[in-house]
Amino acid sequence: MAAVPAPAATAARPARSPLLGYALLFAAVAALPFLGAYPIFVMKVMCYALFACAFNLLIGFTGLLSFGHAAFLGAAAYAAGHALKVWGLPVPLGLAFGVGVAALAGLAFGWLAIRRSGIYFSMITLALAQMLYFFFLQAPFTGGEDGLQSVPRGTLFGLNLGNDLTLYYLVLAIFAAAFWLIYRVVHSPFGQVLTSIRENEARATSLGYDVDRFKLVAFVLSAALAGLAGATKTLVLGFATLTDAVWTTSGAVILMTLVGGMGTMVGPIVGALVIIALENKIGDAGRWLAELTGIGWFNGLGESVTLVTGLIFIVCVLAFRRGVVGEGLRLWERWRAR
Repeated sequence: MAAVPAPAATAARPARSPLLGYALLFAAVAALPFLGAYPIFVMKVMCYALFACAFNLLIGFTGLLSFGHAAFLGAAAYAAGHALKVWGLPVPLGLAFGVGVAALAGLAFGWLAIRRSGIYFSMITLALAQMLYFFFLQAPFTGGEDGLQSVPRGTLFGLNLGNDLTLYYLVLAIFAAAFWLIYRVVHSPFGQVLTSIRENEARATSLGYDVDRFKLVAFVLSAALAGLAGATKTLVLGFATLTDAVWTTSGAVILMTLVGGMGTMVGPIVGALVIIALENKIGDAGRWLAELTGIGWFNGLGESVTLVTGLIFIVCVLAFRRGVVGEGLRLWERWRAR
């Protein structure tokens, strides 16, 4: 007897490519300036979103927790700023120089840290990052505690990047290209090996993969992308300071990734938006709450950013362990399975 084909209702649903959704996301970001969004704020969010995506490539898809990723953001920020301001390099070369410095720092950090695993790996990255931080503090070209100020935006192919809207679309193009690169890496055979290392490193080794080499390449790639975020941020804001390289910035990118959703493509973007919006808008929200409720305590909310972000972190750990995007995807899969 011939087999009866499965009903259409019970047939497996074909997997849909998320590329269309990502394209719509970037199209929406492109339209934000025309909807009243402040370009500088959105560009800052994009820079930190790229930083978080770079970090997520390391922790979310490779399983390596770095406590010193701010070193690459800061190294590229200072290097690109110095190249643009002092050497007068064109914008593409200045950004490329910053990325190159971050990649070299990532190679040095990774070569030393990859030999260890777990908390030992994390502490080595933190120690190396602190060494680099004190170098930036004392080096003459960084400006010390004052930072590297008045970095020019310059021009690109005849376009004046001093115009916020022109620079906005350059930053968007950089972010979209970097996001596409991360997507391709994650969904490539190389990315599948990284995932297998995250899930079961011993098994990946038994299959014949040079685990240390794969982890080192992932570390350098993550450092280079974090450097691209730092160099772009210097171009946007016109300065690089010690804040870019301090250990609290490494903690901030961990928080962004966990809040948004570790191991997801869009999660770090959402996490960066939440954290940067809190840092920049919580004072306005506090004044609005003070006017609404008549409670004067809310007026000082802008000075309690770390308290609010700490509470958000606690809530995410207790109630949203997969992050905002991760929990959303889980609910969506449950709904589709009904």
